[in-house]
Formats: sequence, structure tokens, C-alpha cells
Amino acid sequence: MTDAAAPALDPKLLEILVCPATHGPLIYDRAAQELISPRAKLAYPIRDGVPIMLPEEARGLEIDAGPLPGAQPVFEATIRDPKDGE
Repeated sequence: MTDAAAPALDPKLLEILVCPATHGPLIYDRAAQELISPRAKLAYPIRDGVPIMLPEEARGLEIDAGPLPGAQPVFEATIRDPKDGE
């Protein structure tokens, strides 16, 4: 499946999904149709627009600390101290 033909996942769904093995954040790789868990070093497949969030279905990865080309973080939170003003 090419990137142009790959269905986009619902952004709201991407915000709530976490890695079932680590409960950590995921990176959406639209071209590969996978959700990547850098901490678990697993790539969860997306089949027909449905993420398969089972560790036994995931592909093992060898990941460096750097970002994956073409991938984007699913959700990133910043915690701010209210005493800092903004």
C-alpha cells in the first residue's frame, strides 16, 4: 500500500492509544501503516485502518535514539508549572 493510498487514522484515536507493553507513547508511521513504540522496540501493524495493539502481532525493531524518517509523534504532552506565568 502506498502512502497516498494509506488511510489516515482518526487523530482522536491516535491521542488515546499507548503501547500495551510499556504504556508509553507511540509514533504513527503512515507510510508503513504501523504504530511504533520506541521504548518496547515494537511496531504494531495497522490493518484496514485498525491498529492491532497485540504485542504478539507486533514486529520487533532495532531502534536508535533518533526519530524515524517520515514518522510523527502521536501525542506529546508538556507539563508546565503554573508559577512560571504563561
